[in-house]
Amino acid sequence: MKIPKAKQEAKVLEAHGDQRQDEFYWLNQRENPEVRAYLEEENAYYKNETQHLESFAEDLFEEMKARIKEDDSSVPYFLDGYWYQAKFEKGNDYPIYSRRKDHIDAEEHIIFDVNAMAKGHDYYKLTGISISPNNKFAAFGVDDVSRREYTIYVKNLETGEILDQQIEKTTGSSCWASDNKTLFYTRKDLQTLRSYQIYKHHLDQKTDEDVLVYQEDDATFNAYVFKTKSRDYVIIGTSSTLQDEYRYIDANTPNAEFKVIQERTSGLEHSIAHYEDYFYILTNKDAAANFKLMRTPIDKTSVAHWEDVIPHRDEVLLEDVDIFKNYLVLTERFNGLARLRVLTWDLSEDYFVPISSETYTLGTSSNPDFETDTLRYIFSSLTTPTSVIDFNMKDQTEVVMKQSEVLDPDFKSSNYIAERAWATASDGVEVPMSIVYKKGIKRNGKNPLLQYGYGSYGHTVDPYFSSTRLSLLDRGFVFVIAHIRGSEYLGRQWYEDGKFLKKKNTFTDFVAVSEYLIAHSYTSPEHLYAMGGSAGGLLIGAVMNLRPDLYHGMIAAVPFVDVVTTMLDDSIPLTTGEYDEWGNPNDAEYYHYIKSYSPYDNITDCQYPHLLVTTGFYDSQVQYWEPAKWVARLRLQQNNTNKLYLETNMKAGHGGASGRFEALKELAKEYVFIFDLAGISE
Repeated sequence: MKIPKAKQEAKVLEAHGDQRQDEFYWLNQRENPEVRAYLEEENAYYKNETQHLESFAEDLFEEMKARIKEDDSSVPYFLDGYWYQAKFEKGNDYPIYSRRKDHIDAEEHIIFDVNAMAKGHDYYKLTGISISPNNKFAAFGVDDVSRREYTIYVKNLETGEILDQQIEKTTGSSCWASDNKTLFYTRKDLQTLRSYQIYKHHLDQKTDEDVLVYQEDDATFNAYVFKTKSRDYVIIGTSSTLQDEYRYIDANTPNAEFKVIQERTSGLEHSIAHYEDYFYILTNKDAAANFKLMRTPIDKTSVAHWEDVIPHRDEVLLEDVDIFKNYLVLTERFNGLARLRVLTWDLSEDYFVPISSETYTLGTSSNPDFETDTLRYIFSSLTTPTSVIDFNMKDQTEVVMKQSEVLDPDFKSSNYIAERAWATASDGVEVPMSIVYKKGIKRNGKNPLLQYGYGSYGHTVDPYFSSTRLSLLDRGFVFVIAHIRGSEYLGRQWYEDGKFLKKKNTFTDFVAVSEYLIAHSYTSPEHLYAMGGSAGGLLIGAVMNLRPDLYHGMIAAVPFVDVVTTMLDDSIPLTTGEYDEWGNPNDAEYYHYIKSYSPYDNITDCQYPHLLVTTGFYDSQVQYWEPAKWVARLRLQQNNTNKLYLETNMKAGHGGASGRFEALKELAKEYVFIFDLAGISE
């Protein structure tokens, strides 16, 4: 089949005296039949070129699916007299949400059977379930397009009736006032999808009578609304990357005027929780780069009244706070590893939840009950399946409520080895990585190795367990997570050193990890593969331009690769809110820096690695045309004879397919692409 060629329709883009020819700019015309035809042509080419792998992908899907318990359920949690649970039934793609009154073994009442609700839809996602204080109503959001535009509905849980009230263009989340009649929710801008308005809806009124209680006019901020865990206050939050601002009312007075806690201040980041007479504030105030915990009286909330509770520490990142009636729980990160610190409010007790492992993933789980002394947390590692653990903070005992089952009689955690190593970056900084492989692997430079990375927004990819990853490890692959700058693996400064005018550290760190793995004979360039998605797709594109010689193959999922053009277009969702991440290219310094690494703008005529690119036609985070343009321009090269595929899911968005196992089919296709390159056959 002939290689697809998108037509060229040159458009000159100008900024800061710089003129750029963008011959594929026209691909952003979503409604243009020629655009759809081109994407379908690329899909047909990909399907034709990989038809010899179809049966392998089907078998691999079944292999990965067979490890997953189909009739599975979450550990129930208790709230306001009910035990809530989500479960999957064999043969179904979507969850069933239910609850039981008073006792965990009481009669089950189905709240939502999403399988029934999703019938007739190519994509369906239910989110933001919010139960009214009297347990009678459930508000919830539905997206059946995959654009992250949710319609909120309200269900009467006593009668099963869905009320005739549809609230469109929302984030899907909402919270109830204490009157059980008033619902606060967030609406999105129709063009940019920025969440910017907070509305108040009363169940006795029509939705067109909803009252606008707040509008955020600064395009770099997003607005949201939530209820404190104490359930005493409704909070409106507005946030940009580097600033936050909060307003509050008593949940018993939904018609009151919202009061500002502290006016937004450049560089002041903070989040809010409530306990008794104070708001507790997780913040970077006073140059607390790794954040600290402060508090302020409810009636004196401005920054002048904030006082330290947990001071700033240079070596410890304070990531999160969970508040209970008798305890305060801190999620901290020290030397790359998370830890849970438990304190009584009078500080008479202060200890860490005991963990014994070299490298792992740890975090608090769903803890909605304010009154309980039980902390629920999640633990896993590269070799240990995820466990849900209930820890009694009073007597410091714990019970493993559930460990994810791996339905493979041959699976044993002891058959795999997890390590942590450090590579030296180009500027001398030590970059950590997490490594896992099957026992018996020899470090002879001949092992196929898949290196994964992200490195943006301060998002840290911890060393977590994956049953699907066993399909790599059992075929002789080594798997590596590169904890590169741009994440917060080593604290807030680790993030700051991978953004703005230091963004290239993210890419050179990833290269340094690859060079380490080759130098220490884990693999070789002939056997090294790399993968990343979204901003991690930007990572793949930038690294591919930097060192195409290091990798045999790459996968870029929903990749953010046309950085300059996107960041200059403030009509695109997310653009304005991300100036604090990438820099604003309307500033010449940032423009030229971004242009120097943007994958679309730095393609050279060289032999690139084999490349699979995936995207979703309805993606609202990274628009489909970015990867489409990137592949089209890559196809103009004369010297590249390696495989280059673009697959567009014409029915999905940024997160891919919505069904539980549909996403597994997509992963199977990605894996067999790599297996084929590695010479691993069915």
